[in-house]
Amino acid sequence: MKKSVFSRLILELKRFLPALIFSLVCALITVICSLAVPMYQGLAVDAIVGKGQVDFSALYPILKSMTVVIVIGGIFTFIMNRINNFVTYRVVQILREKAFKKINTLSFPTLDKYSKGDLLSRITSDAESVGDGLLMGFTSLFTGVITIVITIGFMAKIHWFEAVLVVILTPASFLVAKFVAAKTFKYFTGQSEIRGKETSFVQEMIENQKLVRAFGYEEKAITDFDALNRKLRETGKKASFFSSLVNPTSRAVNNTIYAIIALTGAMFVLSGGFQIGGVVVMGMTVGNLTAFLSYTTQYSKPFNEISSVVTELQNAFACANRLFEIIDEEDPVVEKPISSIPEEKASYPIKFEDVDFSYDKTKKLIQNLNLEVKPGEKIAIVGPTGAGKTTLIQLLMRFYEPDKGEIYVEDSALSGLDKKWVRENFGMVLQETWIREGTIRDNLLFAREGITDEEMIQAAKAAGAHSFIRRLPQGYDTVLKSGGEGISQGQRQLLCIARVMLNVPPMLILDEATSSIDTRTELKIQAAFGTMMSGRTTFIVAHRLSTVRSADKILVIRDGNVVEIGNHEELLAQKGFYYELHKAQYE
Repeated sequence: MKKSVFSRLILELKRFLPALIFSLVCALITVICSLAVPMYQGLAVDAIVGKGQVDFSALYPILKSMTVVIVIGGIFTFIMNRINNFVTYRVVQILREKAFKKINTLSFPTLDKYSKGDLLSRITSDAESVGDGLLMGFTSLFTGVITIVITIGFMAKIHWFEAVLVVILTPASFLVAKFVAAKTFKYFTGQSEIRGKETSFVQEMIENQKLVRAFGYEEKAITDFDALNRKLRETGKKASFFSSLVNPTSRAVNNTIYAIIALTGAMFVLSGGFQIGGVVVMGMTVGNLTAFLSYTTQYSKPFNEISSVVTELQNAFACANRLFEIIDEEDPVVEKPISSIPEEKASYPIKFEDVDFSYDKTKKLIQNLNLEVKPGEKIAIVGPTGAGKTTLIQLLMRFYEPDKGEIYVEDSALSGLDKKWVRENFGMVLQETWIREGTIRDNLLFAREGITDEEMIQAAKAAGAHSFIRRLPQGYDTVLKSGGEGISQGQRQLLCIARVMLNVPPMLILDEATSSIDTRTELKIQAAFGTMMSGRTTFIVAHRLSTVRSADKILVIRDGNVVEIGNHEELLAQKGFYYELHKAQYE
């Protein structure tokens, strides 16, 4: 049975039980100190007005004791708040870590269900809301509950009848708050979901701002954003409206109760007490009434705070639920037991056996693919856009698993190999460049540890990147922003190529690796690739057929099917689909 969000949060908090117990002790001391102050205030009032003149001999010890109590209460309030802050943000840190770890372990088919912006919103905004709710919950619930219990004792000591009257009337405010707060959860949930969509949209528009402007999409982008923003405003307005009703309605009830207590208390001061059904109810002094009214405020205050906390917790629970959705995500891709890892070699044979795959299971893509690749062979994959070229690479890297059939490395099924081993033994240069925030040196040394400056520069020279790096203000120590902002797309691709050249594995994947590079630089890179590919099993995905002429085999893919296999000369001689592609590019 699936546990509730509340019980899940309690389980996360259990590991901090000693700290929470100490926080409760601090809250107890804090509350006792704060509740002792009105008692001293009442005694001070009686010392001033009780005998018609100020009794300074009695007043000074009262004020001295009250000062000590206030200082002690302040110290323990500080300690309690520090503990609550530590526990709250440690729990949020743990939830973020769990969610981020899960994102990094989920298969791509599962991750495809979520947009990038939605995942970002869950880990940042939603986690922050969980922290805010828990912190308010600790601070107000701990002190609130203790305040309610102890205040009843103080009030009963002063005047039991008035205390009973307060206990009977005050919970009415909590019942009102509970009724209103029950309406807010669905609105806070909707608010979090729409916020995730808006974050995703903004991220997409900012990352692709050049394309947005190039295609004149600004007005449409603004219109789409306004629509999302209006929806978020309406949902947020409803959530805020219902949550804002809690405090004023609770205060209205409590103010009414305060007036009733003040009126009845004044009657006890004036009458000196009376008898109800044989039970004697003693009167009150002015000091007693002053203290009692202070306790009435102290007693009703937690109800106001707790009612506010309830609405904040509704938001926190809604956001925590979105985090737990990621943490609890069940991956339909079941890992097979790891088979024996192939012994380390300079290259490996690869075999596709009756492989079927499609992203959308209602639409066929790759069907019944059979292919044998010898160790050290260069295999080029060509075909029109959407034919399934990059999909083969996704399958080789185990980003996706075949729907049917198997891929073998040596004699080991790819699905039975450790994913880490697979990805360490495939070097990838993609059309999409990834440059992390940091120096050029950081980005190049990302390949592996222990690389010397000499090796780094040699790889940069081989990739054709050294010359432009040297012209930068700080050379290899030039800091790049996330995504490589500040250098051209072609320069980013050169850095990615240099990164692979620093750690050349037994198998290579070049997916449009030179698509953003000018022809002159491409000739240099092809020569470097020639050295890098020597003796290694290599897969080359390309649109420009000039880059695949030297391949041992060219796979021509059309609608997910390999329609032709052969080298460049053989395929031209067949005058089939490859011939048509070549003719369209060069004639």
